[in-house]
Amino acid sequence: MSRLFEGVGVALTTPFTNNEIDYEALEKHVDYLLNNNIQSIVVNGTTAENPTLSDEEKDEVLKAVVKQVDGRVPVIAGTGTNATKKSLEASLRAKEIGADAIMLITPYYNKTSQRGLVAHFTTIADAVGLPVVLYNVPSRTNMTIDVDTMVELAKNPFIVAIKDATNDFDYHNKLKERLDLSEFSLYSGNDDNVVRYFAEGGNGVISVVANAIPGDFQALYEKSKRGEAIDKDFEPISRLLNALSVDVNPIPIKALTAVEGFGNYEVRLPLVTLESSDRKQLEEAYAKYKAGEL
Repeated sequence: MSRLFEGVGVALTTPFTNNEIDYEALEKHVDYLLNNNIQSIVVNGTTAENPTLSDEEKDEVLKAVVKQVDGRVPVIAGTGTNATKKSLEASLRAKEIGADAIMLITPYYNKTSQRGLVAHFTTIADAVGLPVVLYNVPSRTNMTIDVDTMVELAKNPFIVAIKDATNDFDYHNKLKERLDLSEFSLYSGNDDNVVRYFAEGGNGVISVVANAIPGDFQALYEKSKRGEAIDKDFEPISRLLNALSVDVNPIPIKALTAVEGFGNYEVRLPLVTLESSDRKQLEEAYAKYKAGEL
Protein backbone atom coordinates (compact mmCIF):
# COMPACT_ATOMS: atom_id res chain seq x y z
CA MET A 1 0.00 0.00 0.00
CA SER A 2 1.49 3.37 -1.01
CA ARG A 3 2.07 6.18 1.47
CA LEU A 4 -1.04 8.29 2.12
CA PHE A 5 0.87 11.55 1.71
CA GLU A 6 4.27 13.17 2.16
CA GLY A 7 4.60 16.54 3.83
CA VAL A 8 1.84 18.60 5.37
CA GLY A 9 -1.68 17.45 6.06
CA VAL A 10 -4.03 19.90 7.73
CA ALA A 11 -6.25 19.18 10.71
CA LEU A 12 -9.17 21.13 9.29
CA THR A 13 -11.18 23.56 11.40
CA THR A 14 -14.97 23.66 11.22
CA PRO A 15 -16.21 27.17 10.39
CA PHE A 16 -19.30 28.42 12.20
CA THR A 17 -21.58 31.36 11.57
CA ASN A 18 -24.28 31.89 14.19
CA ASN A 19 -23.33 28.51 15.71
CA GLU A 20 -24.19 26.66 12.50
CA ILE A 21 -21.66 25.11 10.14
CA ASP A 22 -20.84 27.60 7.41
CA TYR A 23 -20.51 25.42 4.31
CA GLU A 24 -19.67 28.32 2.03
CA ALA A 25 -16.76 29.23 4.30
CA LEU A 26 -15.74 25.57 4.48
CA GLU A 27 -15.55 25.30 0.69
CA LYS A 28 -13.61 28.55 0.51
CA HIS A 29 -11.14 27.27 3.11
CA VAL A 30 -10.64 23.95 1.31
CA ASP A 31 -9.94 25.78 -1.95
CA TYR A 32 -7.41 27.98 -0.15
CA LEU A 33 -5.63 24.92 1.23
CA LEU A 34 -5.55 23.14 -2.14
CA ASN A 35 -4.31 26.26 -3.91
CA ASN A 36 -1.49 26.50 -1.37
CA ASN A 37 -0.07 23.00 -1.80
CA ILE A 38 -1.57 21.15 1.16
CA GLN A 39 -0.98 17.41 0.78
CA SER A 40 -3.89 15.97 2.75
CA ILE A 41 -6.98 17.14 4.65
CA VAL A 42 -8.05 15.58 7.94
CA VAL A 43 -11.74 16.15 8.60
CA ASN A 44 -13.57 15.89 11.93
CA GLY A 45 -10.52 15.70 14.17
CA THR A 46 -9.82 17.52 17.42
CA THR A 47 -9.21 20.82 15.63
CA ALA A 48 -12.63 20.45 14.00
CA GLU A 49 -14.27 20.48 17.46
CA ASN A 50 -15.61 17.03 16.68
CA PRO A 51 -16.97 16.36 20.20
CA THR A 52 -19.43 19.21 19.63
CA LEU A 53 -20.58 18.04 16.19
CA SER A 54 -23.52 15.70 15.73
CA ASP A 55 -23.04 12.55 13.66
CA GLU A 56 -25.15 14.17 10.95
CA GLU A 57 -22.97 17.29 10.95
CA LYS A 58 -19.78 15.22 10.74
CA ASP A 59 -21.16 13.32 7.77
CA GLU A 60 -22.27 16.50 6.01
CA VAL A 61 -18.88 18.17 6.56
CA LEU A 62 -17.10 15.11 5.19
CA LYS A 63 -19.40 15.03 2.16
CA ALA A 64 -18.70 18.69 1.44
CA VAL A 65 -14.93 18.27 1.73
CA VAL A 66 -14.82 15.09 -0.38
CA LYS A 67 -16.84 16.83 -3.08
CA GLN A 68 -14.68 19.96 -3.00
CA VAL A 69 -11.38 18.08 -3.00
CA ASP A 70 -12.52 15.85 -5.87
CA GLY A 71 -9.62 13.44 -5.54
CA ARG A 72 -6.85 16.04 -5.62
CA VAL A 73 -5.42 15.05 -2.21
CA PRO A 74 -6.34 12.30 0.26
CA VAL A 75 -9.20 13.11 2.63
CA ILE A 76 -8.80 11.44 6.01
CA ALA A 77 -11.87 11.23 8.26
CA GLY A 78 -11.52 11.35 12.02
CA THR A 79 -13.88 8.59 13.13
CA GLY A 80 -12.39 7.37 16.40
CA THR A 81 -14.21 7.51 19.73
CA ASN A 82 -13.95 5.61 23.01
CA ALA A 83 -16.57 3.11 21.82
CA THR A 84 -15.58 0.52 19.24
CA LYS A 85 -19.11 0.07 17.87
CA LYS A 86 -19.63 3.82 17.43
CA SER A 87 -16.19 4.23 15.84
CA LEU A 88 -16.90 1.38 13.44
CA GLU A 89 -20.26 2.82 12.42
CA ALA A 90 -18.70 6.25 11.80
CA SER A 91 -15.87 4.66 9.83
CA LEU A 92 -18.22 2.72 7.59
CA ARG A 93 -20.22 5.88 6.91
CA ALA A 94 -16.99 7.71 6.07
CA LYS A 95 -16.05 4.99 3.60
CA GLU A 96 -19.47 5.21 1.96
CA ILE A 97 -19.15 9.01 1.71
CA GLY A 98 -15.81 8.67 -0.05
CA ALA A 99 -13.04 9.23 2.51
CA ASP A 100 -9.66 7.93 1.39
CA ALA A 101 -8.63 6.90 4.91
CA ILE A 102 -9.75 7.10 8.52
CA MET A 103 -8.00 8.35 11.66
CA LEU A 104 -8.62 6.57 14.96
CA ILE A 105 -7.75 8.13 18.31
CA THR A 106 -6.92 5.99 21.32
CA PRO A 107 -10.01 5.44 23.50
CA TYR A 108 -10.35 8.06 26.24
CA TYR A 109 -12.11 8.30 29.62
CA ASN A 110 -12.92 4.59 29.86
CA LYS A 111 -9.52 3.92 28.17
CA THR A 112 -8.37 0.29 27.83
CA SER A 113 -5.30 -1.95 28.06
CA GLN A 114 -2.70 -2.45 25.34
CA ARG A 115 -4.46 -5.72 24.42
CA GLY A 116 -7.66 -3.73 24.26
CA LEU A 117 -6.06 -1.25 21.87
CA VAL A 118 -5.07 -4.09 19.54
CA ALA A 119 -8.60 -5.49 19.61
CA HIS A 120 -10.24 -2.06 19.19
CA PHE A 121 -8.12 -0.88 16.26
CA THR A 122 -7.98 -4.27 14.54
CA THR A 123 -11.74 -4.76 14.72
CA ILE A 124 -12.34 -1.43 12.98
CA ALA A 125 -9.53 -1.71 10.44
CA ASP A 126 -10.53 -5.20 9.30
CA ALA A 127 -14.21 -4.34 8.99
CA VAL A 128 -13.75 -1.05 7.13
CA GLY A 129 -10.93 -1.95 4.75
CA LEU A 130 -9.59 1.61 4.39
CA PRO A 131 -6.10 2.84 5.27
CA VAL A 132 -5.98 3.72 8.97
CA VAL A 133 -3.96 6.43 10.71
CA LEU A 134 -3.67 5.82 14.46
CA TYR A 135 -3.70 8.98 16.60
CA ASN A 136 -1.52 8.85 19.71
CA VAL A 137 -2.21 11.95 21.82
CA PRO A 138 -1.77 11.09 25.51
CA SER A 139 -2.10 14.73 26.62
CA ARG A 140 -5.78 14.58 25.64
CA THR A 141 -6.62 10.91 26.26
CA ASN A 142 -4.31 9.84 29.12
CA MET A 143 -3.68 6.75 27.00
CA THR A 144 -0.72 5.86 24.80
CA ILE A 145 0.11 3.23 22.19
CA ASP A 146 3.18 1.40 23.47
CA VAL A 147 5.95 0.62 20.98
CA ASP A 148 5.34 -3.14 21.20
CA THR A 149 1.63 -2.53 20.58
CA MET A 150 2.39 -0.32 17.60
CA VAL A 151 4.64 -3.00 16.11
CA GLU A 152 1.83 -5.54 16.49
CA LEU A 153 -0.77 -3.21 14.99
CA ALA A 154 1.46 -2.35 12.03
CA LYS A 155 1.25 -5.97 10.91
CA ASN A 156 -2.34 -5.24 9.90
CA PRO A 157 -2.34 -4.34 6.19
CA PHE A 158 -4.81 -1.51 6.70
CA ILE A 159 -2.98 0.23 9.59
CA VAL A 160 -0.50 2.33 7.66
CA ALA A 161 0.46 5.39 9.73
CA ILE A 162 0.59 7.08 13.09
CA LYS A 163 -0.08 10.69 14.02
CA ASP A 164 2.36 11.00 16.90
CA ALA A 165 1.50 13.82 19.28
CA THR A 166 3.64 12.50 22.14
CA ASN A 167 6.52 14.90 21.40
CA ASP A 168 8.71 12.04 22.63
CA PHE A 169 11.68 11.46 20.35
CA ASP A 170 12.77 8.32 22.20
CA TYR A 171 9.37 6.90 21.25
CA HIS A 172 9.77 8.16 17.68
CA ASN A 173 13.21 6.59 17.31
CA LYS A 174 12.06 3.25 18.71
CA LEU A 175 9.24 3.22 16.15
CA LYS A 176 11.77 3.95 13.40
CA GLU A 177 13.95 1.07 14.55
CA ARG A 178 11.17 -1.49 14.70
CA LEU A 179 8.73 -0.63 11.92
CA ASP A 180 9.06 -1.20 8.18
CA LEU A 181 9.06 2.42 7.09
CA SER A 182 8.76 1.49 3.44
CA GLU A 183 5.21 0.48 4.33
CA PHE A 184 4.40 2.64 7.36
CA SER A 185 4.31 6.43 7.74
CA LEU A 186 5.25 8.57 10.72
CA TYR A 187 3.47 11.91 10.97
CA SER A 188 4.04 14.43 13.72
CA GLY A 189 1.02 15.78 15.54
CA ASN A 190 2.97 18.74 16.93
CA ASP A 191 3.66 21.80 14.80
CA ASP A 192 6.45 22.98 17.09
CA ASN A 193 8.73 19.95 16.66
CA VAL A 194 8.77 19.62 12.89
CA VAL A 195 12.37 20.77 12.31
CA ARG A 196 13.66 17.84 14.33
CA TYR A 197 10.86 15.49 13.27
CA PHE A 198 11.54 16.01 9.57
CA ALA A 199 15.31 15.70 10.10
CA GLU A 200 14.85 12.43 11.99
CA GLY A 201 12.93 10.66 9.29
CA GLY A 202 9.34 11.77 9.76
CA ASN A 203 7.15 11.60 6.66
CA GLY A 204 5.27 14.79 7.47
CA VAL A 205 2.94 16.48 9.93
CA ILE A 206 -0.79 16.73 10.50
CA SER A 207 -0.83 20.41 11.30
CA VAL A 208 -3.02 22.97 13.02
CA VAL A 209 -1.21 26.12 11.90
CA ALA A 210 -1.40 24.93 8.27
CA ASN A 211 -5.05 26.01 8.36
CA ALA A 212 -3.61 29.51 7.96
CA ILE A 213 -0.16 28.99 6.37
CA PRO A 214 -0.33 25.75 4.34
CA GLY A 215 2.11 26.78 1.62
CA ASP A 216 4.81 27.95 4.01
CA PHE A 217 4.62 24.74 6.04
CA GLN A 218 4.77 22.47 2.97
CA ALA A 219 7.72 24.47 1.59
CA LEU A 220 9.50 23.85 4.88
CA TYR A 221 9.03 20.10 4.50
CA GLU A 222 10.20 20.08 0.89
CA LYS A 223 13.33 22.05 1.76
CA SER A 224 14.11 19.64 4.59
CA LYS A 225 13.71 16.63 2.30
CA ARG A 226 16.24 18.22 -0.08
CA GLY A 227 18.71 18.11 2.78
CA GLU A 228 18.70 21.86 3.35
CA ALA A 229 18.66 23.45 6.79
CA ILE A 230 15.27 24.86 7.78
CA ASP A 231 16.04 26.23 11.24
CA LYS A 232 16.09 29.87 10.09
CA ASP A 233 12.98 29.42 7.95
CA PHE A 234 11.15 27.98 10.94
CA GLU A 235 11.95 30.87 13.30
CA PRO A 236 9.05 33.15 12.27
CA ILE A 237 6.69 30.15 12.26
CA SER A 238 7.91 29.29 15.75
CA ARG A 239 7.11 32.81 16.91
CA LEU A 240 3.65 32.53 15.38
CA LEU A 241 3.18 29.21 17.19
CA ASN A 242 4.16 30.91 20.44
CA ALA A 243 1.43 33.47 19.81
CA LEU A 244 -1.04 30.65 19.11
CA SER A 245 -0.22 28.99 22.44
CA VAL A 246 -2.30 31.63 24.26
CA ASP A 247 -5.12 29.08 24.66
CA VAL A 248 -6.02 25.48 23.85
CA ASN A 249 -6.45 24.32 20.27
CA PRO A 250 -8.54 25.17 18.25
CA ILE A 251 -9.49 28.43 19.98
CA PRO A 252 -6.51 30.48 18.69
CA ILE A 253 -6.28 29.06 15.15
CA LYS A 254 -9.93 29.88 14.55
CA ALA A 255 -9.15 33.52 15.18
CA LEU A 256 -6.73 33.32 12.23
CA THR A 257 -9.10 31.41 9.95
CA ALA A 258 -11.66 34.12 10.69
CA VAL A 259 -9.10 36.75 9.63
CA GLU A 260 -8.83 34.90 6.32
CA GLY A 261 -12.62 34.92 5.91
CA PHE A 262 -13.35 31.28 6.70
CA GLY A 263 -16.38 31.79 8.93
CA ASN A 264 -16.91 34.02 11.93
CA TYR A 265 -14.68 33.82 14.96
CA GLU A 266 -16.83 31.25 16.73
CA VAL A 267 -16.24 28.07 18.70
CA ARG A 268 -18.80 25.84 20.32
CA LEU A 269 -19.16 25.45 24.07
CA PRO A 270 -17.47 24.32 26.20
CA LEU A 271 -14.82 26.22 24.24
CA VAL A 272 -14.95 30.02 24.41
CA THR A 273 -13.25 32.57 22.20
CA LEU A 274 -10.18 34.52 23.26
CA GLU A 275 -10.40 37.63 25.39
CA SER A 276 -10.34 40.68 23.10
CA SER A 277 -6.83 41.69 24.22
CA ASP A 278 -5.41 38.22 23.51
CA ARG A 279 -7.15 38.08 20.16
CA LYS A 280 -5.73 41.46 19.21
CA GLN A 281 -2.17 40.37 20.09
CA LEU A 282 -2.56 37.15 18.11
CA GLU A 283 -3.93 38.93 15.05
CA GLU A 284 -1.10 41.48 15.25
CA ALA A 285 1.45 38.66 15.36
CA TYR A 286 -0.20 37.03 12.34
CA ALA A 287 -0.18 40.30 10.41
CA LYS A 288 3.53 40.69 11.17
CA TYR A 289 4.16 37.12 10.08
CA LYS A 290 2.42 37.66 6.74
CA ALA A 291 4.36 40.88 6.25
CA GLY A 292 7.66 39.10 6.97
CA GLU A 293 8.22 41.08 10.13
CA LEU A 294 7.76 38.47 12.85
